[in-house]
Amino acid sequence: MEKIIFFGLVIPIFIFVLYLGSRAIMTGFSAKSTNKPNLEIDTNEEIENSLNDTKNLTSELNKLNELLKSGALTQEEFEKAKKKILDN
Repeated sequence: MEKIIFFGLVIPIFIFVLYLGSRAIMTGFSAKSTNKPNLEIDTNEEIENSLNDTKNLTSELNKLNELLKSGALTQEEFEKAKKKILDN
């Protein structure tokens, strides 16, 4: 008789604990899946920004090189301007 009462109380409590645990895990999965597209968008924006920065840097260096070749800048001025661009 005692075993029936014991298992009659333990089994429902055990099932309830399993239910709470599975519900918490599913909530975590759904939160992760809703945040995942936002992370991909941020990563794509960072890649695009870094590509634009690289293109701007390249175009600035090309302009400086053209000024050096045309004689508008001396080698010393070119080196200073290049260093300033690369440091930023």
